[in-house]
Amino acid sequence: MKQNTVATLAAMKARGERISQLTCYDYTTARLMDDAGVNMILVGDSLGMTMQGYADTLPVTVEEMIIYGRSVARGCRNTFVVLDMPFMSYQISPQQALETAGRMMKEAQVDAVKLEGGRTVADQIRAITDAGIPVVGHVGMTPQSYHAFGGFKVQGKEEDSARRVLEDALAVQEAGAFAVVLECVPPKLAALISRTLDIITIGIGAGEGCDGQVLVYQDMLGMTGDRVPKFVKRFAEAGQLMQEAFRAYDSQVKSGAFPAAEHAYGKSDCADEILARLEEEQAGSNWKLCSVM
Repeated sequence: MKQNTVATLAAMKARGERISQLTCYDYTTARLMDDAGVNMILVGDSLGMTMQGYADTLPVTVEEMIIYGRSVARGCRNTFVVLDMPFMSYQISPQQALETAGRMMKEAQVDAVKLEGGRTVADQIRAITDAGIPVVGHVGMTPQSYHAFGGFKVQGKEEDSARRVLEDALAVQEAGAFAVVLECVPPKLAALISRTLDIITIGIGAGEGCDGQVLVYQDMLGMTGDRVPKFVKRFAEAGQLMQEAFRAYDSQVKSGAFPAAEHAYGKSDCADEILARLEEEQAGSNWKLCSVM
């Protein structure tokens, strides 16, 4: 059994231990995160931007989420994997939500699904959790609804907005979710929600008062250039390191410095003899071909 489960994560909250989560979209990176001891991975529909180059998450399909999610799940022995439900894969009805969640769990072999919204999707969350599928909610700034917000804006700054975020988080808990993401919420409000809820809160741009934190891994590794949200801390400049390596490779291939002798397989004792025979046969073949033409 994995070291990180719904039960062990809940126990971490109860003990006051912080929970780490990162986004991930491929097997190789998932292996590295798993070995590093990261508690949770979110296979986010943010892949629409980070992996596919879209301006937002809306074009991402269920089929694409399953492919990426399956790749990540294969790389995780202990890390708990959550798979995002993409835009319009659950909003229509609780039945649609249940069917989508069931398919994603079955085909991607992940540990939980995540969907955006509070009170408006409570029935969907309840239908999924009633079927025994763990659910992570997502309130505050919900990227799938950014058109309605007029952009990627902080939510909960005014009293009415703050009350709505709190009520959404409570609705998610009441519907049966075991965790909820709080995105772009004022830190004091996020801390209040975290104290109020029994379930886990995962913050992104919501301050230190949440039970855990999540970041997009390309952001925290410095792979996104200057387009870095305020709440992101760069833990490495991997993007610069990768670019330097790509330039060095390009230069050495073009100059002939790579590959060198040490990068080639050793020749056998009869290699020269074999090559001479092949060259002779090829020359004869070419002569015959030319004579026919």
